This record gives sequence, structure tokens and C-alpha cells, in this order.
Amino acid sequence: METIKLTHPITSNGSTITEIRMRRPKVKDMRIARKGTEDSAEQEIRLFANLCEISPDDIDALDLSDYGKIQEVFRGFTG
Repeated sequence: METIKLTHPITSNGSTITEIRMRRPKVKDMRIARKGTEDSAEQEIRLFANLCEISPDDIDALDLSDYGKIQEVFRGFTG
């Protein structure tokens, strides 16, 4: 698990989220994310939401710089 500190916290279900934890991905996570869509951006959002145990709407609410941090952690897991 990696903890990602958000520069720009978000609010979800009435709570402020200041950090997100991401677990290492499994092949199954990738398969779930790809199911039902060909859109690679949507697949990535679904994958990250699953790995961070938050909703895709929470991912959508992230500042782009914080989303970039999530992408970096993911690349560290898979690179």
C-alpha cells in the first residue's frame, strides 16, 4: 500500500479526504476496469477507484495534479 497525500483535498459523503491509499494492482483489477468500456480514460479511472477503494466520482473530483500523483504511484507498482 502507498499513501498519496492530496495537495487539494476533496469532499466525499460529507468527509474531507486529505490522503488516498492505493494497493498494488492484480490482473483481475485490470479485467474489471476494462469490462464494458473501450474508453482508456474511463478504464483508468475505474482501475484507480478500485485500487484506492473510493468511487469513480471521487477520482473525477481530484485536482489534476493529485491525479498525476496517483498515476505516478501506479507506474511505480507496474514499472
